[in-house]
Amino acid sequence: MNTKKTFLRSAIVLYFIIAFEVLIMISPFAGFFYTVFNPVLLKVAAHPSTRWLSAFFLPHMVVPPGWFLQAVRVMGSVLFVVGIVLFFVCAVQIYAAKFRKKGAVLFGLYAYIRHPQYVALGLAGLGLAILWPRFMTVVLWLLMTAVYFLLAKDEERRMLTAHGDTYQPYMNATGMFLPKGIEKVLIPASLPGKVAFGVVFWAIVLGGAFCLRAITIDHLALWQGASNVTGIAILLEDGAMMDHRLGDILGLPEVHERLEESKHYLVYFVPQNYIMQGMIADTGGDWKLYKQHHAVAMITDWVFHPFRHLQGGHSMMHDGMQHDPAAAGSGMTRRLIFLSLEGAATQSPTEIFGINALRVPQFMADVDVHELRLLEVRELPHGSGWGSVPTPTF
Repeated sequence: MNTKKTFLRSAIVLYFIIAFEVLIMISPFAGFFYTVFNPVLLKVAAHPSTRWLSAFFLPHMVVPPGWFLQAVRVMGSVLFVVGIVLFFVCAVQIYAAKFRKKGAVLFGLYAYIRHPQYVALGLAGLGLAILWPRFMTVVLWLLMTAVYFLLAKDEERRMLTAHGDTYQPYMNATGMFLPKGIEKVLIPASLPGKVAFGVVFWAIVLGGAFCLRAITIDHLALWQGASNVTGIAILLEDGAMMDHRLGDILGLPEVHERLEESKHYLVYFVPQNYIMQGMIADTGGDWKLYKQHHAVAMITDWVFHPFRHLQGGHSMMHDGMQHDPAAAGSGMTRRLIFLSLEGAATQSPTEIFGINALRVPQFMADVDVHELRLLEVRELPHGSGWGSVPTPTF
């Protein structure tokens, strides 16, 4: 029994390690982490039937377009923080009761549900799935909820053995993970009913993730003024500038000669010091964030200021994350990162950002947009700043 319990708890720890990928990838430990995890990602991404697991379903590199997607992103931070706080509140209750030898904890949050700690971890895990929105993270979160159920059943058996006189009436009066009245309505009492509830729950969560991905793609700030080139603006306020000038930029000789008529291209229209550009392509060491020394500040900003790390630019890493968000979007210099598209037959957003489409970095161009002057053009290696690691596309 102890071996089983250890295994189940290890599964929970493993989930949080994988869900914290976004934190690890900007830390000095990224190399060690991806030595183990990247082969798994690449194996998953190699097959059409499982490639969706390595894909993303919410914006992570662009400022979320529209109030709804922004609200979802903020909700991720709220769920994560609330879940962690509730978990520690419950831990204090448990260890205080153990220290005072009071027996089973039946007060506080435990007066309403029997396993508030698992609910708290579930909320934090769901928040992480929004903060680092790989489909794999969602699937692992669903598996983690099943682990919570098995652990909770095991704990209840032990509590009945140790404190049967008090715990059985407590079980009769409370719900397992929700208040009893709500749980009784939502979850059938029979085993077939519980199984059906689990299937519906999985379908709703995974279906919701795919719907969020479709909403994201439908609302991206795109330019499609050429037959084989699509532009995407990282900052929403850059959309008008991109619409006005991208066609002219594509006509510059140094840019035009690099575009093949037989290929489709996706070009990211970003501030020159855009902090996340290493996820798009390997544009230089300054954009490989795991080589920087501001991981703690960036992690804090990622949770508590959901959009500032996208808007603030490179200087945030050197100013304690206190950079003015508007500054990175000002000025007239923009960096254009060109990727060729393989597996996209047309330039429709659905195909360009399709899970099975392969996006390969080609070259980058720094342009003074106002004067239409090319400052630099440079060929790019075919990987991102994280090598072969599958990274977000939006």
